[in-house]
Amino acid sequence: MPDSSAPSLIANSSFIREIRERVASVVVGQDIVVERLLIALFTGGHLLLQGVPGLAKTLLVSVLSKSVDLDSARIQFTIDLLPSDILGSEILDQRTNEFRIHKGPVFTNLLLADEINRAAPKVQGALLEAMQERKVTIGDETFPLPAPFLVIATQNPVEQAGTFELPEAQLDRFMLCHRLDYPTPDEEREVLKRNMALGIRHEDRGAVAITEFDVLENKPVGSDRELVACMEAVNQVHVSDTFLEHVVELVRRTRTHPNIELGCSPRAGIALIKASRARALIHGREYVVPEDLFSLAEDVILHRIRLNYEALADGLTGAGVLQDILKSMGATPSHSAASQSTGNSAVSSEEASTEQYAGV
Repeated sequence: MPDSSAPSLIANSSFIREIRERVASVVVGQDIVVERLLIALFTGGHLLLQGVPGLAKTLLVSVLSKSVDLDSARIQFTIDLLPSDILGSEILDQRTNEFRIHKGPVFTNLLLADEINRAAPKVQGALLEAMQERKVTIGDETFPLPAPFLVIATQNPVEQAGTFELPEAQLDRFMLCHRLDYPTPDEEREVLKRNMALGIRHEDRGAVAITEFDVLENKPVGSDRELVACMEAVNQVHVSDTFLEHVVELVRRTRTHPNIELGCSPRAGIALIKASRARALIHGREYVVPEDLFSLAEDVILHRIRLNYEALADGLTGAGVLQDILKSMGATPSHSAASQSTGNSAVSSEEASTEQYAGV
């Protein structure tokens, strides 16, 4: 186990807490989504958010980028979008009669791909190289993308007219796929109260209504130095052999389950380890515990599996099958992803002790 560094852990925890407080000052609730955003940011993984319009997905990305002083860009995916609209293109300069490179919006730190499933497969495929290799080829030249580079895509799971289902190859590139739910009555009441208090802003001879985007503070809570420190700290989080075996077993069961036609690739296990390490850091731990695995399993596993025809005919769902697998591995309700737990629950008696996971 790596040497413990209390000052570093305290500094990282302070940075993470300040980001959460900044987000909470603009967005009500959505604590789990903020946690997933931080996990993606600290690990360099990509995030797919599924939810109906109006759940503050775009606002979350905007406030996160301004909180950490990162460049961000937003692309509204439509049926007529071209790959060059994302990556860039060669443009003929008529003054010099030479081609020059015009870089597209992909050259940023946080790229919000809004309603990614509305674009044609050719456009979706244009993101594969950027997401996997962090580089873009325009003409005969290859350009590295800025660091960090993170794609946060949104998708409306209800409206299917005029959409193209993301292929498995691209879904596998997303480390996490989180499904947003409606706010609780108390959270929605707070949203309405905050919106009523926004008022209007005078411009020229008229006025416009102030929105939540107008109240975002441009002053970041930390610099890229703190972000890099958190990314380095994630790689120092201890992963025990027992936890590693749990990950291998979970991925293996998705490949051998009688109701699953397509199981997870090794990329799922890598994503589980990375995400669990980042979640441990966010919760102030220097080691992962089974709760990290069970809490993140749905976001990491569910979009990577496909049920077979017989299971679909019987009315089974991917979420239900995954929960059965987790229960067979000893997951309790407090551990399951469906509970959306944010605390540090205890390890069950069937599992190893905390000292075993901490490497003590």
